[in-house]
Amino acid sequence: MARRVTPAERLASAEKDFLLEEIATMSSWNQFLVEQAVFHFGQRHTDFSCNDLRDVLPELGHGFLGAAINSLRAGGVIAHTGRTVPSTQANTHGHRIGVWELTDKGRRIAAQRTARTQQGRRAA
Repeated sequence: MARRVTPAERLASAEKDFLLEEIATMSSWNQFLVEQAVFHFGQRHTDFSCNDLRDVLPELGHGFLGAAINSLRAGGVIAHTGRTVPSTQANTHGHRIGVWELTDKGRRIAAQRTARTQQGRRAA
């Protein structure tokens, strides 16, 4: 049985050549896409909350946002800042939600991805 790849490993992976069969068997391919979006957003902002992400994600991604945040947190890619903000989602009645930021590990992964992208552009 193959071991599950962590979010950090998926983000750090140089190759994103998932076989169609692997994608089809993943229970949450959409969660993977939302994880990528959260990571990308985190690279461009000092901190962020689900409020910020809901504004930029398509409706499909909203249901996966909490799972993606938890997955990236558990993988050590993002961390809670200790701050909260009121939710802007109408059905939550303004309950408090966490504010997140990339960890050192998340910043290292981002730097590695940027370096690989730049190498690929120079080689092309």
